[in-house]
Amino acid sequence: MCQAPSLVVFDLDYTLWPFWVDTHVDPPFQKKSDGSVQDRNKRPVNLYPEVAEVLQQVQSKGIPMAAASRTGEIRGATQLLDLLGLNRYFLYTEIYPGSKVTHFQRLSQRSGIPFHQMLFFDDENRNIRDVSELGIPQRLHDGIPNQCFST
Repeated sequence: MCQAPSLVVFDLDYTLWPFWVDTHVDPPFQKKSDGSVQDRNKRPVNLYPEVAEVLQQVQSKGIPMAAASRTGEIRGATQLLDLLGLNRYFLYTEIYPGSKVTHFQRLSQRSGIPFHQMLFFDDENRNIRDVSELGIPQRLHDGIPNQCFST
């Protein structure tokens, strides 16, 4: 069981969706009349199956959330957050190349929440290692483990 954090931060690539937005899909993206999202080549773009439920659970507990990504495909990632309906969950976004340490320093400054009260989900060990030096609790996963937020 996870202790309730004051801010939950999610990476994007291979955490919320099963691809790298800068290499595996081709922006710009579009939303079809049926609500599905596809890339420029008409390939479907989806979240991991558990993502919507987990984000809803975190939101229902009143815990603010943020997205933090090191991708160079800033426009594509931002567009996907919008088209996939994820913007409504994220109070903060830090999407730009560089160290996750910089992302978290800005998140702490913007939110007023200290590092040790945050929880971070990412799929890359290097990001986990970097932010652990700040004292941020983290979870290394492809996708999001639902048991942390289920009631």
